[in-house]
Amino acid sequence: MSESIPKTYKACVYDKPGTLSTKVVDLETPEPGYGQVLIRLTHSGVCHSDYGVMTNSWAILPKPTEVNQVGGHEGVGHIVKMGQGTETANVKLGQRVGIKWIAGICYSCPTCLQGREGLCFNQKISGYHVPGTFQQYVLSAADYVTPVPDGLDSAAAAPMLCAGVTTYAGIKKSGAYGGDWIVIMGAGGGLGHIGCQIAARGFGIRVIGIDHGSKRDLVLASGAEHFIDHTSSKDLAADVKALTEGIGAHAVLVMTAANGAYASAMTLLRPTGTLVCIGIPEGELKPIGSAAPGPIIALEQRVVGSAIGTRKDAIETMQMAARGIVKTHFRLAKMEELSNIFQEMEDGKIQGRVVLDLQ
Repeated sequence: MSESIPKTYKACVYDKPGTLSTKVVDLETPEPGYGQVLIRLTHSGVCHSDYGVMTNSWAILPKPTEVNQVGGHEGVGHIVKMGQGTETANVKLGQRVGIKWIAGICYSCPTCLQGREGLCFNQKISGYHVPGTFQQYVLSAADYVTPVPDGLDSAAAAPMLCAGVTTYAGIKKSGAYGGDWIVIMGAGGGLGHIGCQIAARGFGIRVIGIDHGSKRDLVLASGAEHFIDHTSSKDLAADVKALTEGIGAHAVLVMTAANGAYASAMTLLRPTGTLVCIGIPEGELKPIGSAAPGPIIALEQRVVGSAIGTRKDAIETMQMAARGIVKTHFRLAKMEELSNIFQEMEDGKIQGRVVLDLQ
């Protein structure tokens, strides 16, 4: 028997984009169009990227966020209605699925044809181009949702759809192998604590976590061998080299939005090392500290960007979580608490992730 779908539902919108402000409103339940499914969301992670979109503080975005846009891009729920043209989709009515940062792609632009769908020229971003996951019902392209494995808790699965897949893809791009050293900057944050687990437990990589001292226990519990408090360290490069045979790390992954992390990141690398840029700073875009051509050439180092993973990366990340290799450190909150959550985020007080319970 089909599920009863209400005419209206609750959603949390950015009522004053450019400021830290959200509002819970009632919206009319939409009908799925061609190739779309309607999903009843039960949980949504809250990401630092949502903060950047809400406050219009990302210089990389082409336009200001629309007033009353529904934010969010880490949503988990089940399909309650399928539109026309979904008969051949690899999903079915009642199935649990996830919504990612990218809600849909064109499949035909040069980057899509290269298999780099995260760079699609015509991508639709959840919570920016289209309504996101801070709501009870959402429309999505049937061919772009991510199946959620049986046995994986929905609240724990939500952060995997951005924090998980983003760090998973970034670690793969780093070129680090089992036994190599990587430094994760922002290791106690939503991305960082998941990245520590994926690197250490999923790939057998040796992890040095860098963050505020208050996050030491979380970082070490997430699989990092060593922790460095950036607020008390007098020389991060010296501290990292002391832990890596005096040479430096094979890779550094910046998973924080702090410009200060990028300022010191290159100094932590050994010759032939790779810096992976993941966290997007707010405000003015500043150059990477010591990324001058001379040292990069002399040491044959690399600087790469990692925006988001593919659908395959998302599925593999979900499977890793279902096997218990990765466990999100999170707390549950209600939709009405979102503004306070963003304030905590701005103040740097959140450890791990916050997940909204939308039920």
